[in-house]
Amino acid sequence: MNPDDLIGLVAVVFLFGGGTLFLLAISPVGKALAARILGKKRAIADDEETVEDVRELRREVEEMRHFGEQMSELGERVDFLERLVAKQREAERLPPAR
Repeated sequence: MNPDDLIGLVAVVFLFGGGTLFLLAISPVGKALAARILGKKRAIADDEETVEDVRELRREVEEMRHFGEQMSELGERVDFLERLVAKQREAERLPPAR
């Protein structure tokens, strides 16, 4: 085998191998491997924090679902009070019955 051919082959292997390793390093799989190598405690702490954030967001969404019901109930109450006030004003304007 010609030494020039070997140099070209090694260059191609290093180019494609290096590119593949770089892409693996920036992918989620590479980040998971890095977290595993560094230790599980760090990854677990991040996961627990994420889980707590998701729980908090779910609670907030559940509270917001009830806002529509509460707003319609408040609207009904305002309508009732407006009718009540209007009746009182009409009774004050009418002349006394004879």
